[in-house]
Amino acid sequence: MQLLLKKVTILSPTSKYHLKKKDILIKNGLIEKIADSINEKVKTVIDEKNVYVSIGFMDLFADFCEPGYEHNDTIATGMKASLAGGFTDVCLLPNTNPIIQNRSTIESIKSKSDLVNLHPLGAVSKNTEGKDLAEMYDMKQGGAIAFTDGKKTIQDAGLLLKALQYIKTFDGVIIEIPENTSISKHGLMHEGIASTKLGMPGKPAISEYIAIQQSLELVSYTNSKIHFTGISTKKSIELIKQAKKQGLQVTCSVTPYHLLYTDADLETYDSLYKVNPPLRTDEDRKALLKAVEDGVVDSIASHHFPQDWDSKTKEFEYAKNGMITLQTMLPSLLKASSKITLEKWISLLTEKPREILSLPMPIIEEKQPACLTVFNPTEKWNFNTTNNESLSANSPLLNSEMIGKIICVINNNQFSMIK
Repeated sequence: MQLLLKKVTILSPTSKYHLKKKDILIKNGLIEKIADSINEKVKTVIDEKNVYVSIGFMDLFADFCEPGYEHNDTIATGMKASLAGGFTDVCLLPNTNPIIQNRSTIESIKSKSDLVNLHPLGAVSKNTEGKDLAEMYDMKQGGAIAFTDGKKTIQDAGLLLKALQYIKTFDGVIIEIPENTSISKHGLMHEGIASTKLGMPGKPAISEYIAIQQSLELVSYTNSKIHFTGISTKKSIELIKQAKKQGLQVTCSVTPYHLLYTDADLETYDSLYKVNPPLRTDEDRKALLKAVEDGVVDSIASHHFPQDWDSKTKEFEYAKNGMITLQTMLPSLLKASSKITLEKWISLLTEKPREILSLPMPIIEEKQPACLTVFNPTEKWNFNTTNNESLSANSPLLNSEMIGKIICVINNNQFSMIK
């Protein structure tokens, strides 16, 4: 495997070449040489204008649907979508059938890693039912990267307390979508002016931040680590910001669609915008973007939840939640705000997720393994049914022009050129 990158701008604060334009020669999975100019003849050369390179993108929260729901996506198609989005590492939800809740399942999923490193998230509770703890230590020994009940939020405070205490034995992390379902159970969208106009039952913002308040009290009590994902309200951000100032071990991530859309986008009852947590107000969206700027938000999580055509093409009430987002991550973020720098966005997709999970950090230095994403932030392309790598098509961005193109992904002594 040989690859030469010509005149690429390096975006990686951990590298001494950060923000410098260099040639990079990669051989046998290692960064052989970094210099102002490299003229060695190799089979594959990337020599284009305005090309950047970072360490490989990492996602904290995606559903590849296998086993059990292969009609939505599979590990193979999920990895293809990941590569097209620039990801070398993806954390997979346990909400499969059977649930990811034992060591053998964890090891089976990890064994399918290829150009993309798969990081299974183990279930916190047995069958993600929120009643009894699953075999977390055994899953940790098998390679579970963190623990979550995925799309289901743990409602039992006593069980969450036990889980937070249990993970301290191995310095683990609990990942939660914060939601008090006793408040939001019958809601279809954010409770507000838009839901009133549309005549749909709403999910109030308090259902999210009251869950955060409770979890923060438990984190304070246990001094354990928690990561809130899918944060969607202004008040949630304020609570997390305050908790960080108090020294609690709390981190958070937001989705690309909560930075792009609001509840007003549901005015046509388009189920492509039906997600959980729901799209909130424009005030909330702006508060999330401000939190990204200020560093309160630690990472971007895709919440890539594929749904087949039947699951989305029905009455809004019965349509399932979710969007596919991995393949359109970079253009979505660049579209969400022009004020936030490219360097900040890339940091939230690369260094920050690894820091949250205490993973080894790839380094763009000579003689180091090549784990890289090569991209052009200004290149235009069309996202359509032909190049969509997921088996599902539940994205409002389908059949539209994107700005920000992944060119190549390099990892594990392999590389993939993105069409």
